[in-house]
Amino acid sequence: MCGITGIFDTRGRRDIDRDLLHRMNESQHHRGPDEGGLHVEPGVGLGHRRLSIIDLSTGQQPLFNEDGSVVVVFNGEIYNFQELVPELEALGHVFHTRSDTEVIVHAWEAWGEACVDRFRGMFAFALWDRHRETLFLARDRLGVKPLFYALLPDGRLLFGSELKSLLVCPNLPREIDPCAVEEYFALGYVAEPRTIFTSARKLPPAQMLTLRRGQPMPEPRAYWDVSFTDERSLTVAEASEELLARLRESVKLRMISEVPLGAFLSGGVDSSAVVAMMAGLSADPVNTCSIAFTDPAFNEAHFAQQVADRYRTRHFVDTVASEDFDLIDTLAWLYDEPYADSSAIPTYRVCQLARRHVTVALSGDGGDESFGGYRRYRMHLAEERLRSVLPLGVRQPVFGLLGRLYPKADWAPRVFRAKSTFQALARDSTQAYFHSVSILRDDMRQRLFSERFRTQLGGYDALEVFRRHAARVGSDDPLALIQYLDLKTYLVGDINTKVDRASMAHALEVREPLMDHPLVEWLAGLPARLKIQGGEGKYLLKKAMEPHLPHEIMYRPKMGFAVPLIRWFRGPLRQRVRDSLTGDRLLSTGLFDADYLRHLVEAHESGRRDYSAPIWTVLMFEAFLRRVDGGGGGADRAVL
Repeated sequence: MCGITGIFDTRGRRDIDRDLLHRMNESQHHRGPDEGGLHVEPGVGLGHRRLSIIDLSTGQQPLFNEDGSVVVVFNGEIYNFQELVPELEALGHVFHTRSDTEVIVHAWEAWGEACVDRFRGMFAFALWDRHRETLFLARDRLGVKPLFYALLPDGRLLFGSELKSLLVCPNLPREIDPCAVEEYFALGYVAEPRTIFTSARKLPPAQMLTLRRGQPMPEPRAYWDVSFTDERSLTVAEASEELLARLRESVKLRMISEVPLGAFLSGGVDSSAVVAMMAGLSADPVNTCSIAFTDPAFNEAHFAQQVADRYRTRHFVDTVASEDFDLIDTLAWLYDEPYADSSAIPTYRVCQLARRHVTVALSGDGGDESFGGYRRYRMHLAEERLRSVLPLGVRQPVFGLLGRLYPKADWAPRVFRAKSTFQALARDSTQAYFHSVSILRDDMRQRLFSERFRTQLGGYDALEVFRRHAARVGSDDPLALIQYLDLKTYLVGDINTKVDRASMAHALEVREPLMDHPLVEWLAGLPARLKIQGGEGKYLLKKAMEPHLPHEIMYRPKMGFAVPLIRWFRGPLRQRVRDSLTGDRLLSTGLFDADYLRHLVEAHESGRRDYSAPIWTVLMFEAFLRRVDGGGGGADRAVL
């Protein structure tokens, strides 16, 4: 796992500022503390920070082909590289290393842009071909590894694994994108392809960008998509058997390493399944790492211990204090743009723990999206059954009125909290799902934003992110729609972003067997009844794992990786919340309504409302502003 960066002159062969490239590269030192390398030639500069995992002695980057005309910098792993080597050797290519990186340069020579179709793994890379005068950027199918880029007004293209590498350049405009602010307060992250700045973009998952010297910069192009077809007619027993074989193979591929390897073990079914497969494939005890919480309401450590005991792993546990909120400013530095998933705190801590024992850790991320594990999926399907009975023209006025009149009852038992359900029933399927996952829903964002900023948005609504993806789902199945939306938005913008930045902060490589794209494609072809059945999510995974995991592990209520925000904001963080939400920094931006910010603070403090998620979202936005206003990493004050 590494960090990459670069500068490309799209207009000609102007000299590359080597000092700037070096500083861009060093801004990502944490991603690759083992080695650093630069390559500079007229009009092109590539930088790389290396975390050594495979071919420790000869896998340095930038890495070249035989005659030095093709050079690559690469972040990630190509898990099937050992299969591709003999195929490329048969075509006449000569390998000088044992690294997966060298496969990329020869695959480009053999297959051009189509090389990405052959790669099975997580990756973001930049490749320069001198003979073709072409720069080629590509990102893996599910967006495990990040890639940012920006075209400067003078025609230079900057790119890097993290936004902070681009912000080193003083010529990068810092104007904040109003649409990105809208997306952030709806979703808790800025969705691909936007970044918080109008001048920079994220390369979306499964897309590539081919730039040729002297030609206009094109738009990225997709090379893959997942298709929900419901075409496989399998019994539960047949599907379980095939799932175990596919899962075992995916885990085996991700256990290739020349450095210490282990796994995260939360005590949930996904990470437990990965550990069970690893134990069956390893002659030595598996290293497992868990986080325990001093607050019993958030502590799953005893479930993780059950799995560790069953498979006799070398189990490491670190306890996180209930008041572990000192990471707010650290998170603002790590993520570079506003990011509001509070589980970033325990994720940071478990990566910190794991790095003390291993360099590579396998995780269970991606299981909820592909297997149908989120509770919101079951709620959405129940609402869909009601939506199918009445046409939208009837539902909108009836349930819309009920949604407006019914009181918000955070304090009440769940059965009486009907306001959100009424609001969802008044919407179409895509709009309803967007409503259910929004941190600040439409009415709250309307109240949060100032009148001036709402005018600046010009009617833009973050719902358009979901509309864009929903138009490509290619299935009428209601579960397929929301799984597809999550694979394109939440998995990439939230989960993968969280794990990448938290792990790379500690120079830890995290691999995700449940995001193996052949596995994801196979699961997408299964009928919904094998994912959710009888109100049970992850139905197939649980049936397949019954011989391998305790019943209590698989059929207990899902807890999640949460922190006690409600209590923090009424207790030890009370003054910080007040200072941040009602202070000059937020109000000086002109983005927010001061009265509504005050309402969020006072209503939460009094116990009348649970505003913990919206408050955390605003708090992290304020921390982002402090980060960029401070000029860290060469960033000047953001323009609002």
